[in-house]
Amino acid sequence: MKKIKNNLVKLTLLFVLVITSCNESVFLDEPNPNFITPEIFWETEGQFQSALATVYGALQYRSISGAELVQEFVMGDIAGTEPWYRPFAFRNLAFNDGIIHVVDKWEECYVGIFRANQVIVNLQNADEDVISEDAKNVIEGQARFLRAFFYWQLAHSYGGGMINTDIARSTEDFNQPFSTKEEITSTIIIPDLEFAVENLPETWSGEDVGRITWGAATSMLAKVHLFDENWSQAAALFKEVIDSGNYALTRDITDNFWHENEFNEESILEVNYSFDINPGNSGFPIDDTPFNTGSESTTLSTEVGRLGAGGFNTVLPTYNLHEMLVDDEVDPDNPINDENVESRRMNATIAPQNGEGLWYLEPYGTIGGWGGGQTAYVKKHSNWYHLPAEPAEGRSGINFRQIRYADVLLMYAEAIINANGDYMTAIEYIDMVRSRAGVYTLQQYMDMNGGAFPQLHISKQVHGERPLVTPNSETVLTHIQRVERAVELCYEGHRWKDLVRWGIVKEVFDELRADEVWRQQNLASIQDPTEQPFVINGHVRPDFTVAAQLYDPELHDYFPIPSTEIQSNEIYNQ
Repeated sequence: MKKIKNNLVKLTLLFVLVITSCNESVFLDEPNPNFITPEIFWETEGQFQSALATVYGALQYRSISGAELVQEFVMGDIAGTEPWYRPFAFRNLAFNDGIIHVVDKWEECYVGIFRANQVIVNLQNADEDVISEDAKNVIEGQARFLRAFFYWQLAHSYGGGMINTDIARSTEDFNQPFSTKEEITSTIIIPDLEFAVENLPETWSGEDVGRITWGAATSMLAKVHLFDENWSQAAALFKEVIDSGNYALTRDITDNFWHENEFNEESILEVNYSFDINPGNSGFPIDDTPFNTGSESTTLSTEVGRLGAGGFNTVLPTYNLHEMLVDDEVDPDNPINDENVESRRMNATIAPQNGEGLWYLEPYGTIGGWGGGQTAYVKKHSNWYHLPAEPAEGRSGINFRQIRYADVLLMYAEAIINANGDYMTAIEYIDMVRSRAGVYTLQQYMDMNGGAFPQLHISKQVHGERPLVTPNSETVLTHIQRVERAVELCYEGHRWKDLVRWGIVKEVFDELRADEVWRQQNLASIQDPTEQPFVINGHVRPDFTVAAQLYDPELHDYFPIPSTEIQSNEIYNQ
């Protein structure tokens, strides 16, 4: 994967020259011997690998795996933001068809799709003396996985999109009708992923580590079935991944959010970034373009990082998430704990005012700036663990994990409950994730409470206690939805899509708005740090005041088709 990244920018330039040269042939009677054309490019396996590298490169785009994801982080129940930051429009569900993330995500997904189509279509015409059948299938498997991934992002961000599986040869080829997410899933996503499952290796080695594997393709196919509520198919595929023995939970959860120990045993689909490639270049230009060369870095750390340490702290943990992490009770008998009061999961995720250890190499007690309703800041994806400040020019090298093993375990638990009601087996897989975090498992709670466990998403601060519930299909599924996926996978790009597919956005917003109102009315009584899980300084941040009132599933579950597409696509114009 390092080899792919080191050559990505120059390979992209080469690829762009190839795909633009056909437009210039109209003006030339004789081919330029110094210019690469489509007719002479697809002649070696190395050239196909070069083109494939540009498809991987599209994963780095800011709206796919980078800084623009903060717009989506704030849409659910895990994050808020301040009114002067761009994500505020998404927090208040006030986005429109011209706002930057809505436009960028659409366009960047189609860049990835266009590049994948180039590889897939030209492979069909490649002779065996150019590339062997086995090599062809492995390259096609990677390209088709990536095309499916970009189409899945489109389908579940916009409710659908344009289907195009060929190389566009004229402007008319871009004028495609809108297809629903169901049509895209059946026509492209599932066939592409099934091909990838059949043709990709279980592991890669050496410089190829980080390429798409059988496990990534199988996990993604299972996720597609999960979202389509094909519970038995999803459960069976997730179980294949689990039983393969290729993956495990890292001992330290933080290994999934820093640049050390990347592509580890928990990694299933990971997007590579670098601190070092193209030194001196800013990470803020869109990476992987020939005329606006980026640094192959991510600026996500700058967006979420501490304001006093070169970041913007654009994303702020909600009080609900903060309280759930505070009450992620440490199991003192779990060998993963070393006298820590915070759970490993909390320490890797947020920075509270009274946090443990160091944050940007400073003790928490020496750090100011906790006013304005903030109770904590985000640690995940930032460089808090090894630098005194975020790197200049947005040059962070922390990889972004699109799919990791903990996610698969929780999706499997959800699938088997819905498939056959086996909530006790689901608890076993939930507890694998909880045990790694060093906190009490559901089974331990049940042992301590006569067979019941607490509803950990209910605010103890607001309601005085958390009700105990008996485990059954409904209560365990609620725990997965409201607690485990929120706490384990927050700020990893899953939350809004999860809430939408479960159909519980309105319920969650109404509950958290009611908690917000109670805190506003009782602020003076909840500011004693010796008796409260967290201290709210100054005022209660109104994360759900507007969203709870405005939310309409017809308007907000999916982004609108971008204005740029409406203007340029003749079918939409009509």
